[in-house]
Parts: sequence; C-alpha cells; structure tokens
Amino acid sequence: MRLNRKSLSLVAAAGAIALLISCGQPKASPELEFWTMQLQPKHTEYFKARIAEFEAQNPGVKVRWVDVPWSGMESKILTAVAGKTVPDVVNLNPSFASQLAARGAWLELDGRVPADVQQQYLPKIWQTSVLDGKSFGVPWYLTTRIAIYNSDLLKKAGVAKPPATFQELVKTAQVVKEKTGKYAFFATLVPEDSGEVLEMFVQEGVDLVDGQGKAAFNSPKGKAMFQTWVDLYKKGWIPKEALTEGHRYAIDLYQRGESAILQSSPEFLKGIGANAPDVAKVSQPASQITGASGKKNVAVMNLVVPKESDQPENALKFALFLANEQNQLSFAKAANVLPSIAGALKDPYFSQPGPTPVDQARVISAQQLKDAQALIPTMKNGKLLQKVIYENIQAAMLDKKTVDQAINDAEKAWNEAAAAN
Repeated sequence: MRLNRKSLSLVAAAGAIALLISCGQPKASPELEFWTMQLQPKHTEYFKARIAEFEAQNPGVKVRWVDVPWSGMESKILTAVAGKTVPDVVNLNPSFASQLAARGAWLELDGRVPADVQQQYLPKIWQTSVLDGKSFGVPWYLTTRIAIYNSDLLKKAGVAKPPATFQELVKTAQVVKEKTGKYAFFATLVPEDSGEVLEMFVQEGVDLVDGQGKAAFNSPKGKAMFQTWVDLYKKGWIPKEALTEGHRYAIDLYQRGESAILQSSPEFLKGIGANAPDVAKVSQPASQITGASGKKNVAVMNLVVPKESDQPENALKFALFLANEQNQLSFAKAANVLPSIAGALKDPYFSQPGPTPVDQARVISAQQLKDAQALIPTMKNGKLLQKVIYENIQAAMLDKKTVDQAINDAEKAWNEAAAAN
C-alpha cells in the first residue's frame, strides 16, 4: 500500500507527538529489590537509614526492602529463581546459597570484587561463599555458638562446671536426668532443620566427605557418633522431641527451666531475660562446647546477587555497601552479632567485657572467632547429606535398623546421590 503525502504527514506528526510525550514523562528510577531474613521490625530503623544513605550516594537508584520470614525464605527464593522474578540482592546463608550456586543462580564475584576488598574479610569466612573455586556471595554478619547454662539446675545435679566437650556433655546428660529428672540439653534431628548434630560429628573428628565428595563418615569415629546419639535417645537422656521438633524447641525447653544448657548465640540471653526472668537470673554464658578436634562453629550470613538481576552493578554495589567495615560494625552493635571484616573486630566493643551476662557472652563469642570455621563444607547438596545421616540415626533410635545398617545405608544413599550429580 502506498501512502500519499497527507498520510505521511499524519504519520510524522504522530511520531513527533509520541516522542514529545515520552520525553515529557519522567524516566522511572531504577529500583533494587533487597530481601532479608526476619530482620523486621527490630532493625527497621537501621535499614531505613542505610538505604537512605545509599540512595543519597547513588542519585536515581531506589531500594525496595522486603523482609521474609526465616521459615519462608528458601521456598520463596526457589520460586523466584525458577520463575525468573528474582530480587537484586538476597540475604541467605552459604549452606543454602551454595545449593543454588551449583545451578549457576548467582553472579560470580571474582573479577567484580577487587582483591583488596576481598582481603578485608576474614579468609575462612570468605571461603564459605566459594564453590568449585568461584565466589558467589559477600560475607555479612556472623555468630559463634556459646553455651548458656542454668547454674541452679547444674548445681542441683552436682555438676561443678558446665561441660566443655561433647563427651562431657554426654556425661552431664546422664547425671542431670538421673539427679533432677530434667534434661541437660536438646538438639534436633529433624532433617530439614538445624545442622548442629552434623557439626558435632565434625567437632569429634569425623570427616563427612572425602576429596572426591564421597562419604567418609562410615568410620570408627562416625560409627561411635551414631551409637552415642542412639544411646542418648534410648536411655532418655535427650527429649523424644529430638525426632519431631526443630531447634526453637531448645529455647522453649530452656526458658521453662526443663533443660540445663542452651547452645545458641549471645543474642538469646536478651530473649531469656524478657521471656523467663527467673531463669535469666541463674543463666551464665560459657564457651562453645566442642569436641576432640577443638573446632568451633561459626554461622555465616551472606549477601548474594542473582545472575538474572537486571542491575547487577548497582546490586553488587549495594551488597558491598551493607557489608563494608563501617556498616558491619554498626549492625553488629545493633543486633549483637559479629562482623565478618577483620578491621571491624578490632573495635574494643568485642574485647572489653561489661558487667552483664550479655556483655560477657559477646566477648566470649568474639574470642572464639580465631578458632571458628564453618564446620559443614560448602558443597552441592549439603542438605541432602544432613538428611540421609539424620534419617538413618532416627531409624536406629526407633529400632528400625541396627547402627551398622543405619550408617551403611547412609553411606550408600549419599554416594548414589554424589554419583548422580
């Protein structure tokens, strides 16, 4: 079809009008979507201030903060990654983030984060967000587990001092149960929950996997750990709820005065003070209970940038802003956690104990960092390893398998999964 001169003029005029309209409309500011795990409302003002500061430093960039309940984050981010509706910056932990790193979900940071910036972080902590030699996350805040103990309950059981090792903890479990009818501690064997029991394996010198990723836990030390947990359960020295309840049950049990030792972060001392003041009065902090290896646990929270982000440069800039030395130090003080940057840890706040158990716990926690590491290696399908070990320990506890059968079945299940990957 041929257009006459009048038609061409109309087309040109329409194009000009469209151009004028588009030029007259303000361009939408780029918006970064930032997800955290259960940090509202306690830290709302802190993040509002940091976001405002970042936006002032980066005119035209806006940050939308979305706080996700702890229990919902994994399913929410999995759905977002699968549907390519990802946020731009996500607060996760290396254990879960590594599962998606294996699928190429995150922006690779080597070459994007300068070496001198990487070197500001504690070396062992940076390595927690490295898989197959590739960095996928920026370390953020840390916690090292401490022991919070009920001095009154231990005294009633005739225990002079809190246990320092796993073997001492087992002996204390027997004594506390026999003398008081209560429990020394609680740890969950729910496969989808805490990895604390698996970490105790490592602390006792059990290698979980070998250099090829195959099972290494079917060893004399590994079998002894299987047997010990079965004995703890069958003898009634740990609650039956270890098979059904998650890690928060340990807090509830301690606050009710039904257990003598809570293995948790220093922050929970404040919660005990608010929820169970009578228990708080007899609660004291102690160093983390370790094992034959002397290793101590550190829990790491990191920040990752999805590869599908349409603003990877701004997203990474925001992640590094939140995790820089100044902001890490301010958040550590606000949240009673530890920074992952070595310079921030030099602040006297982490070395000078105050008068309260909370102050003392903070210093204990910080001092442990020199010996602390992520006890579960960053690997593909790390949660599956926990699942096969926990499920087989449970089967032995319930007399569905012998200990030998349980550890052999766990080894077989893991090796088959590793071969499939």
